[in-house]
Amino acid sequence: MPAAARAHAWTAALPAIRRDACAVEVVSDEAAFVRLEAEWNEAVARAGLAHPFLRHEWVRTWWDAFKTPGARLYVQVVRARGRIIAIAPFMRDTARMYGLPARRIRFIQNDHTPRTDIIVAEHPAEAYQAIWRALLSDGERWDVLQLSQLPRESDTRRAICRLAAADGCATGIWPSNDSPYLSLAGTWDDYLSRLPAKFRSNLRNRVSRLTRLGEPALEVLAERRAIEEACEEAFRLESSGWKREAGTAITGDPAVRRFYTTLVERGTAAGWLRLLFLTAGGRRIATSYGACFENRLFLFKTGYDPEFATGAPFKILTYLAIREAYAQGLAEVDFLGDAEPWKLEWTATSRGHDWVFVYGGTWRARLLHAVKFRWLPGLKRWRA
Repeated sequence: MPAAARAHAWTAALPAIRRDACAVEVVSDEAAFVRLEAEWNEAVARAGLAHPFLRHEWVRTWWDAFKTPGARLYVQVVRARGRIIAIAPFMRDTARMYGLPARRIRFIQNDHTPRTDIIVAEHPAEAYQAIWRALLSDGERWDVLQLSQLPRESDTRRAICRLAAADGCATGIWPSNDSPYLSLAGTWDDYLSRLPAKFRSNLRNRVSRLTRLGEPALEVLAERRAIEEACEEAFRLESSGWKREAGTAITGDPAVRRFYTTLVERGTAAGWLRLLFLTAGGRRIATSYGACFENRLFLFKTGYDPEFATGAPFKILTYLAIREAYAQGLAEVDFLGDAEPWKLEWTATSRGHDWVFVYGGTWRARLLHAVKFRWLPGLKRWRA
């Protein structure tokens, strides 16, 4: 049974609770945050989340790698009868927004976490109400609540915007990326036959070119030691070409390197991290970090050796990874990130994401909302 269906079946049988029976604990101490791991991941499972990006080991690894000196944990843990019913994985920091210093509450997230949300395991109405009341009671200490990379279908977007509006807080929504994904319905042969004939011909030609080196093959590593030994090679491939020049490669930032290195230890211990390579003639020529979670394959941090660009090595890695996902009986391949042309060659379906902004009651909050959602859009329309 899919995670979402299990979560629905579980919560449907829960007894009702009073809203005043919910207690919110704000976790700001790192040791207390670490101690939450087992309860946190159990709540993620009950919430039916079908990706690993809200599991404790992912969030903790992000915090360990990317926290800044002025940032503080502000994790809201909602309990009813002593049991966690929701977790808001928040942090506090300050940032300049349109030239103004802004006190933010935001997700523990940046571009390296492609999807996030509030974890709601049970009693969503009561959980969202409790989280919002806790935020409102602390309203003099924040200007902006920034909820980045929310799935467009998430209940969080609707619930928080509704609660904020009821209390007179301004809100705004900024559309983010659409992330392509492929549902693995039918068989591999059926799927392959539906791809355009020109695309299939191109695939055959690329495979033929790579075969001059040796038969292209997919290598999937799942054990910690094997991945650790292969990491430097993966980092070299990922940083080749345009990523190094653009400054987005793993090796270009110590914090990013620390994140993906630590993720190996924690993701393999949890059983979902993978490292994929395309090999040809015994050489690794393309790579991708991967997560195999809830019967889905997620691909992120990809790269290839530009020496073999004419053979389209990452296209062939993707081809073999999808074929293997069908063979393993997986339900989906999620390409994450933006709807780049190479991803849309494999699928026409995508998941939208939004950023939700809620502005507090301070004068600075009101000014920030006016700038972002009234003045700047008006200026763009005027220039057009």
